[in-house]
Amino acid sequence: MIKLGQYQPGDTAIHGLDPRVKILAVVALSLLIFTATPAGIALITLALAALIREARLGLARTAAALRPVAFFMALIFLVHLLWTEGTVLLSLAPLPLAISREGLVQGAYVTWQFAGLVVSAAILTMTTLPSDLVGGIERLLRPLAKVGIPSQDIAVMIAMAMRFMPMLLEEYDRIRMAHMARGADFKTGGPLVRIKAARALAVPLLLSAFRRADDLAEAMEARGYRRGPRTTLYEAKFARPDYTAFALLGAFALINFILRWIS
Repeated sequence: MIKLGQYQPGDTAIHGLDPRVKILAVVALSLLIFTATPAGIALITLALAALIREARLGLARTAAALRPVAFFMALIFLVHLLWTEGTVLLSLAPLPLAISREGLVQGAYVTWQFAGLVVSAAILTMTTLPSDLVGGIERLLRPLAKVGIPSQDIAVMIAMAMRFMPMLLEEYDRIRMAHMARGADFKTGGPLVRIKAARALAVPLLLSAFRRADDLAEAMEARGYRRGPRTTLYEAKFARPDYTAFALLGAFALINFILRWIS
């Protein structure tokens, strides 16, 4: 299964863009997602679908990459659906819960926002090499070095965090399959039974995370990693496709602003 954050090789226009352009585009798109109107929701959804198609990621592959966060998306939707006051559509008596029209709308909107943010980040990480992503973050944060903020260290920390996400998911699957091969059952029983069964996965997963962190620290020390400014073999420069992407991003943001202003 394709993991969230795993790079997918390709020779598309999206893959060829400068990582700084894609990072800034994700930041701008995130701001637009938080302020989207109903018309903006449709426009942003179409834009994300077009980016997925252009990058040749495929809807099925993107959905598989987002599978780990499906539980949180469902939880967000249910929280807003059941605990938002408004016009009652369905009462769940004797429980003090009710499904309201406002809760349905708010739950769908917040879930879409969460999904949009995750899809945007997935497109970025699936079309950008981790090394290029680190370089792009470091160059964007380089002006902050004038005020004493270590941009290189921040970029390295972000890259390691992004690398550990698919690694931990892979380790979780491996531990779960090992337990199932020994007779463990994580799909039957009540909630308490499942929680107790899942608790058996937490300790080995935590120990594995600490072990991988120690291995990474030793590998960095063995290769002479030190804090401070660093150079790269190839210095990234903006090309014509990057300026075209900036122009399209500006036009897209302007259209969303107009839609928000007239709504």
